[in-house]
Amino acid sequence: MSVRKILQPEKNCWTISEVTKSGLLIDGRDYYRAFYQAARIAEDYILISGWQFDSDVALLRGRDADAAEESVQFLTFLNNLCEQNQRLHIYILAWDFTVLYSLDREWFQDWYFNWTTNERFTFSFDCCDCFGAAHHQKFVVIDGKLAFVGGLDICSGRWDDRDHPVDSPVRVNSDQNGYGPFHDIQSFHVGPAAQKLAELFVARWNCVTTGTLQLPKSSSNYQLPFRPTVAIPAEFIAISRTQAGTAGEQKPIQEIRSLFLDAIDAAEELIYVENQYFSSNALYKALVDRMMNARRSHLEIVLVIAKDAEAFVEQLSIGVVQEKLLRELQSVAAETGHSFGIYYPASVRGDGKESATYIHSKLFLVDDRFLSVGSANMNNRSLGLDTELNVAWEAPAGESEVGRAIRAVRVDLLAEHVGAREAQVLENLSRSRGLVKYLNSLADSGSYRLRHHPLDIVSEDYLWVTSVLPEGLPFDPEGPFYQEDRYEGISATEDSFFSRGVSNLKNWLLSLGQTLSPR
Repeated sequence: MSVRKILQPEKNCWTISEVTKSGLLIDGRDYYRAFYQAARIAEDYILISGWQFDSDVALLRGRDADAAEESVQFLTFLNNLCEQNQRLHIYILAWDFTVLYSLDREWFQDWYFNWTTNERFTFSFDCCDCFGAAHHQKFVVIDGKLAFVGGLDICSGRWDDRDHPVDSPVRVNSDQNGYGPFHDIQSFHVGPAAQKLAELFVARWNCVTTGTLQLPKSSSNYQLPFRPTVAIPAEFIAISRTQAGTAGEQKPIQEIRSLFLDAIDAAEELIYVENQYFSSNALYKALVDRMMNARRSHLEIVLVIAKDAEAFVEQLSIGVVQEKLLRELQSVAAETGHSFGIYYPASVRGDGKESATYIHSKLFLVDDRFLSVGSANMNNRSLGLDTELNVAWEAPAGESEVGRAIRAVRVDLLAEHVGAREAQVLENLSRSRGLVKYLNSLADSGSYRLRHHPLDIVSEDYLWVTSVLPEGLPFDPEGPFYQEDRYEGISATEDSFFSRGVSNLKNWLLSLGQTLSPR
């Protein structure tokens, strides 16, 4: 059986760039600690891009914080670095969030971050290129030598360790209020790839600030100041993006969309996904087409996704569609002989009630030879509307160190979700064939953290809305709201789906207005 190469520059990735070290930092404790240790030795600059930031989030907790020699609060820590190093410049680029998120964000952040800090500390909001889009790229570059890329923002409610206990005295925000278990993944990269990511940041910064940011040249020597969760001994990584087009100017960039579609089509044995959502029409169609192809091998398809949506808008814009798509995928798999399992992890409280771990990671793995990690969710807007950034590794054909490392990533993550690392469990998790059957047996037993996903994430309080808007709120499009001509590659089915959603919303608002108007 020939193995089809997935990564193709200028089609599904912006560039394939060299790395000298690369790997994963799993969950907030490992990433925040690595960021803290790397930032402490920054010489010239720190570039930070994200969807959300909080000035007072603690980077280190518990015994990690006890061993710290300086402040562990995000903004104070970074400002102190500028005060101590007269060469250091820090740039933060954050999404200029909409009113829907105003209650969850620090107000006047641009003023606070800029006017209470060192003059070499600069913060800017990214208002994006088109109405309805969000700046969602989550990456850091230090001195052009080290970069972090993934799904984690440095903000409240993200830190957790890999045990994900039901209750944790250090899993609290600055107000000392606790929050539930939270799972995410960040990658790290040393070498020329970090310089390419610095170029990406500079281009975006200069676009949204109309500035002329220029960075000093970096040397090639760098000693990693932290211990990776999992090292991946690759020589190259691919960098892929999403960015919406603008009228007559910027063409749409849909490299991540193409990457995911190509990876699904190339799968021969296994697809393993961790993601916050699954509501992408394009990915749904690609999975159906792959499973319906009778000439191709049967797949083991494993989805680990969040049990519940975080907010009302997400429940009604993504949850409604997600339930329909996943139930249809289950049906197709059963009809065509593929194995399809959908799960979420949870810990059990002392009173017997469970506490689900919120899955926020964005990981896509195929056949233990391809791995992608980044900011892109498996919803429509992440593949065509919001700015997104993913990195990917691809192992050469045959047994290789990179392939073994990718398999180790999968086993390590599944062991975390299962909540067991005994030798027999790890051996069973390492196989591809029969994996879904084995995971089902663990979920059925009730003795492990892994649970079967119930699929319905719309709470009973909001079910009445679905009778008016059976396809949910139209807040998950794959292109700009205002653009009349749809992007190439979006099917008529997807376009009509979005159009019907807009029409349903309009009719619902009209009827609501008539109901509430004085009679």
